Amino acid sequence: MGGKQSRGFSSKELNEGSGRQRSKSSSRDGQPSLSSAAERFRKHTTVHFGYNTLSLAMRALVETPSELWELREVQKLNLSMNCLSSLPPALGALDNLVILNLWGNNLSSLPVEISLLKKLRVLFACRNRLSEVPEELGRCTRLEVLSLANNQITGLPNSLGAMHNLTKLNLSHNRIVHIPTCVYSMKGLVFLQLACNRLETIADQIQDLVNLKILIVEGNSIHSLPKTLCFLESLELLNVDFNDLQNVPVELYLLSRLGRLACHPMDKGLHIIHNPLLKPIKEVLQGGLSALYNYLKPT
Repeated sequence: MGGKQSRGFSSKELNEGSGRQRSKSSSRDGQPSLSSAAERFRKHTTVHFGYNTLSLAMRALVETPSELWELREVQKLNLSMNCLSSLPPALGALDNLVILNLWGNNLSSLPVEISLLKKLRVLFACRNRLSEVPEELGRCTRLEVLSLANNQITGLPNSLGAMHNLTKLNLSHNRIVHIPTCVYSMKGLVFLQLACNRLETIADQIQDLVNLKILIVEGNSIHSLPKTLCFLESLELLNVDFNDLQNVPVELYLLSRLGRLACHPMDKGLHIIHNPLLKPIKEVLQGGLSALYNYLKPT
């Protein structure tokens, strides 16, 4: 469901609003009302796909206007592609947020008050400068989509293991050496993206992700795949391209939903040919995935 469109704020308007003296008047019932600057922000909210939405994307913001945090009714907030290096604790005041987009800023951390966003279901924090994630994020247990791609993250706090509603997790292009232990507790994961990290192994606990349909670990240094990976019966896309694999588990034929060898990065199937595979696996793969499975199946 769409809503009426309105003219966006200019950078000048935002900066003027941010530097203006903020005074609150009293409403008729004696409660403080929104400041006049906050009312200006409210006029620029729209209803988009059923969400009260405010977009401040691409405004060259160095800091967020303080009036923004008065708009508790906002459910979808877009702060992407600005120059933000931090977010204030006041972020926690927007406790009706469902979708928060922080993509493409200079954030080095997330405020611990993010834990107050109990209704949050989607968080995009990719393309920032995050080196760690606060433990408090684990309290956002309604999260369904979390993207932390293109940061400097080396691990995740164990508290994130409580995110049992999470279906999509993107950790690509970070500095992760081992898949964080908490990931194996995210039983609802359908999509797990770990491309272009520093992985060398995948733990046996991967079998706990029984709902996983897409696993992407291309561009790492993985030298072997655990046989427990082959117990993920729902897996439809497995991308292990550009690793150090020489062999595959003999149980690989159990992944019947892969269906074929795939080339395009997001095609369903098995992506494996860009590895230093040894004979006879390399030659067998010339006949496609079915040939490989026939070779691996016990006689």
